[in-house]
Amino acid sequence: MKDKVIKLSNGVDIPVLGFGTYKMENGKEAFESISYALEVGYRHIDTAKIYENEETVGEAINKSGINREEIFLTTKVWDTDRGYDNTLKAFETSLKKLNTDYIDLYLIHWPKDLNVETWRALERLYKEKKVRAIGVSNFKEHHLEEIFENCEITPMINQVEFHPELTQPELYEFCNSRNIVLEAWSPLMKGKIFSIDLLKELSEIYNKTIPQIVLRWNIQLGVVTIPKSVTKERIRENFNVFDFELSKEHMEKISSLNKNLSVGF
Repeated sequence: MKDKVIKLSNGVDIPVLGFGTYKMENGKEAFESISYALEVGYRHIDTAKIYENEETVGEAINKSGINREEIFLTTKVWDTDRGYDNTLKAFETSLKKLNTDYIDLYLIHWPKDLNVETWRALERLYKEKKVRAIGVSNFKEHHLEEIFENCEITPMINQVEFHPELTQPELYEFCNSRNIVLEAWSPLMKGKIFSIDLLKELSEIYNKTIPQIVLRWNIQLGVVTIPKSVTKERIRENFNVFDFELSKEHMEKISSLNKNLSVGF
């Protein structure tokens, strides 16, 4: 289906459904989960320095037998590595741990101090073709405005907490108006979606699981989403969201569940 990828502002395609690895322990658990996700059909893997599993992510990709060019790989610079020189060093460390010669998407993990200096390092990496796309994570409108005012290249992605009870409508519209793709972390609300009556009803109507309903809602909104699981059945189930479509009415009903409720930090 056409909705399997989204085109970023620089023309790079990003798979709309990715595989998250947050809190996935480096070693056997992460290796087996990522390997199975790639076997099922995921071609977008999301990690970060702070997850402490970049080595295993790289190992799983390299042992998968899949051409590196077919996999969209994301990692992120952590707070302790902020600033121009520190970010460049952190990138090289991540590159070595991932055992690859380029990153598809490199993000600033959180907005804190030195946002501009850190972003300029990402711009350099992009210009040197060490990364195919650059973006940010957890940035609000005023953080993005600071980048716009001081830098050459606009972020291509903003990865934020996004789910039925935290739709961030103002940020969603802000990013859309500036051609920044929104990407959802914790799209399944750490399991809290299972207690929402509307989602239970829609699950029965569409004969799909509640997570599949939520992931499909994300995709139809044009939001890249990266569910995480270490269970084979769930990994496979979460990928099976391209054979149905939610009606406009049901899309709006899910969006109306917003409570500005965070399940993250």
